Amino acid sequence: MSARFFAFISRMKYIDRWALMRNTLTENISEHSLETAFIAHVLAVIRNKRFGGSVNAERCALLAMYHDVSEIITGDLPTPVKYYNPEIRSIYNEIELKAADRLLGYLPEDIREEYVPLLKPDSGEAELWRLVKAADKISAYIKCIEERRMGNDDFATAEKATLDAIYAMELSEAEVFLEEFIPAYTLTLDEQSDSD
Repeated sequence: MSARFFAFISRMKYIDRWALMRNTLTENISEHSLETAFIAHVLAVIRNKRFGGSVNAERCALLAMYHDVSEIITGDLPTPVKYYNPEIRSIYNEIELKAADRLLGYLPEDIREEYVPLLKPDSGEAELWRLVKAADKISAYIKCIEERRMGNDDFATAEKATLDAIYAMELSEAEVFLEEFIPAYTLTLDEQSDSD
């Protein structure tokens, strides 16, 4: 059997996010994962530079790149469904683990173990996964801002709920990102390009 892992990974671009929402611009999990990786990396850098941390920023970015890979098989289950109640969340977690196992089975055996922690978060990297989760939420918040700026009020409630969820994480790095980087997302390209 051929190693099909990366052929499956390349299909991330076909899995659209925000399925229950009217989108002015569709976003797929490949685009989202890259943006999440950029944000996760800077959250780790902020932790190290400003809060005395010693986390591996590159590893954090790598975990973020792979954080939604199981959705190649499961699809992007909308948040209101995924978190409807603890039973659904638990069952969906099991489905995600089975999807991860299936994808891992598409790798050659001699390199498979290197990918297990990327697809199946373990407690040994809980600190990094917390940053990835914050980056994931920040990426969703950015999407809400972009949609609202395009006149799409369908994202107004999601924007507020996502921002509240970020603050509820009580993660200083995420709050720094919100304060220092988010304001630029409300600017036009010309305004972003203006020199100070």
